[in-house]
Amino acid sequence: MLLGIAELIGRSGGVIPFSAEMDFRDMEFGGSRPVTEPVSASGELRNEAGVLLLEGEVATTLHGVCDRCAKEFTRRIRIPIHAVVETDPDSAAPDDLWTFTAEDDTVDLDEIVRTVFVLGMDSKLLCKEDCKGRCFRCGADWNLGPCGCKPEPDPRFAALQQLLEKKE
Repeated sequence: MLLGIAELIGRSGGVIPFSAEMDFRDMEFGGSRPVTEPVSASGELRNEAGVLLLEGEVATTLHGVCDRCAKEFTRRIRIPIHAVVETDPDSAAPDDLWTFTAEDDTVDLDEIVRTVFVLGMDSKLLCKEDCKGRCFRCGADWNLGPCGCKPEPDPRFAALQQLLEKKE
């Protein structure tokens, strides 16, 4: 979606609201495609003393498999948008991930939302923030309680363990 900004350039205090739905079903995260529903983006582009600031929010529902406990989950996520839009391509910092360049008095909202979404996603897909995962020996779900496995001794204390076993 292209957002026209001609009326905003040179008009300090001006605001252009935006609202859009985008299809990110083709995006892969860790070998899966958790975005099956439309991604909605809403907010506004403001001219604050000649600086164009894009602020808003990206929201969708993730359908994935937890990287810790391997359970399927559905979770609503919201990612804030805070970006700067440059009208002069020569003044844009090439290494700044949060600065985007307008072309022909338009801003590519798809590019901004996709960048914000990808950079705002967690590196691991989790069913909940405090997921405890599964026991690597018996496979028990630690979110439901502890398993019956004995903890493995620390290998750094193996020599001490041998001395204790000889005493008995």
